[in-house]
Amino acid sequence: MKLPRALDFLQNPERFMTVSRWLAPTLGVLAAALILPALWLTLTAPGDYQQGSTVVLLPIHVAAAWMSMFVYACLGGACFLALVFRQVLADAAAKAAAPLGAVFTALTLIIGSLWGRPMWGTWWVWDARITSVLILFLLYLSYLALRAAIEDETKASRMASILAMVGLVNLPIIHFSVVWWNSLHQGSSTFGADDGDSLPTVYLVPLLLMVLGFMAAFGSLWLVRIRGEVWRRRARAAALRAAGA
Repeated sequence: MKLPRALDFLQNPERFMTVSRWLAPTLGVLAAALILPALWLTLTAPGDYQQGSTVVLLPIHVAAAWMSMFVYACLGGACFLALVFRQVLADAAAKAAAPLGAVFTALTLIIGSLWGRPMWGTWWVWDARITSVLILFLLYLSYLALRAAIEDETKASRMASILAMVGLVNLPIIHFSVVWWNSLHQGSSTFGADDGDSLPTVYLVPLLLMVLGFMAAFGSLWLVRIRGEVWRRRARAAALRAAGA
């Protein structure tokens, strides 16, 4: 199947390597410029009347949670392009994204546990939101394990892509879990809930900065990892040509 014209750049690895050479470090600098002030604003913010000093965990936890879902959406989209349009660069992008998404998801679960201990009195509950995020983490690990377990790279890519695309159904489950089921987890209050109880500006600003910083950091690391995967495949192809000669 032919790739849509808007995505022609995926058929030109040379163009990608040229752009990513300067874009990756640029995004890295931008990430630092956003995350550092976000951390400073978080640490200097006053304690919440309910959560006390544990509110400092909120920007990192929420930003990591959003990123865990965003990265999986990127993974699923890249797998779709790799599976349907046979795009090698898209497959490299999917393979490069999975470990980063797993890290964001693990960070979400760990910080959530640190927050849950003083708020709920326990490190873990089988809450709908927490359980669905745990499933997301297992999907990341399953994708990585499946790619590593199959020696044939083409077959590994195809099987892992199918798994990742099936796993996309978990994203709306995570998002709506606090609505669909009786959940201990706090619902969305970033820009205001139905009752108008929005997040105070003193916490909202560092949260938004953290989200933007995490997105820039992911973009930088993703590009670096894709570049590494492209170089690895080129080296492997060269080695196979040399062996055949």
